[in-house]
Amino acid sequence: MLTQRQKDILQQIVRQYTATGQPVGSKTLAAKLPQRVSSATVRNEMAVLEKAGLIEKEHSSSGRFPSEKGYRFYVDHLLNPDAVTDNDLLVIQHSLGMGFGKIDELISHSADILSQLTTFTTFTLKPEQEEVRLSGFRLVPLGNQKVMAILVTDSGDVESQTFNIPRSMSGESLETVVRLINDQLTGLTLPEVVQRLNTDIPAKVAQHLESADGFLDLFDDILKHAKQEHFFVGGRMNLLGYSVNEDPQAIKALYGLLDTNDRLSHLIDADSPENGISVKIGNEIADSDLMKNYSLITATYDVDQYGKGIIAVLGPTRMPYSRTIGIVDAFRRELAQRLLDYYHHFYNQ
Repeated sequence: MLTQRQKDILQQIVRQYTATGQPVGSKTLAAKLPQRVSSATVRNEMAVLEKAGLIEKEHSSSGRFPSEKGYRFYVDHLLNPDAVTDNDLLVIQHSLGMGFGKIDELISHSADILSQLTTFTTFTLKPEQEEVRLSGFRLVPLGNQKVMAILVTDSGDVESQTFNIPRSMSGESLETVVRLINDQLTGLTLPEVVQRLNTDIPAKVAQHLESADGFLDLFDDILKHAKQEHFFVGGRMNLLGYSVNEDPQAIKALYGLLDTNDRLSHLIDADSPENGISVKIGNEIADSDLMKNYSLITATYDVDQYGKGIIAVLGPTRMPYSRTIGIVDAFRRELAQRLLDYYHHFYNQ
């Protein structure tokens, strides 16, 4: 159990170290504490904190810096999120207030804005809507046995992919099957569409196509892509600015993580709080040395009946937690409101 003075000292060590990146000495701490104490007293208290594993030192005469355990204690017990500045709030409101034709455009743009505000790498995930419905499906011939499959949902999302089709599939037969898909499946939720693909739809398609499996694989593939969580990443290059590991393979592995939605989903979804904001530090993020010098701040945003989304910030363990959490909290509220406005406009047209 820490005394109040020990808590004050740990708090100041974290604040000073995250601000400067330099170990903090006893004289600096003595001048920053709310009560007047000598440098010797501060050193004695630092020895207690070091024994508890909350701070570390590079060598005997150096200042101290927080350990992973020390950051955890600070975030859990000593952190007071900073109120977002008027300037930051104006940037958020102006940037999210621009006209966007698609939800994906807004979510993608929000990742870039959040990255600029925090100077870290950011992730945004749009609200997951269980009730999103299929509005239409079509195939556009591209020549050389290629087609573009286009799937549209009632939330305004459009998925498109290019496929090769066998020569045995005639254009007339494909058009017939596309009409069948639209007649049978338009208006159903995506999970209901998947269910029909596993029951009666294959037999209906087989009445018009000899190689029905090829078409069904095509349709199933674009449907999975429409249902798949897709994270937008902002500030990829920011990783290089605060990476303490100059090993090219480690940096390559980090960038590989940013390009793999399944791995990102496992990393961030597992960390997403039901409501509010959570912070994971070092090995709490993943059981891997790859993340030992990083912290991940994750927040959910709620868009009423339209679902919940996720925003996240990945930065160094010595990030300014108070400021970053303050920005994340303000940002998620503004993003939720902008999306709510979008959905109301879209569904009330």
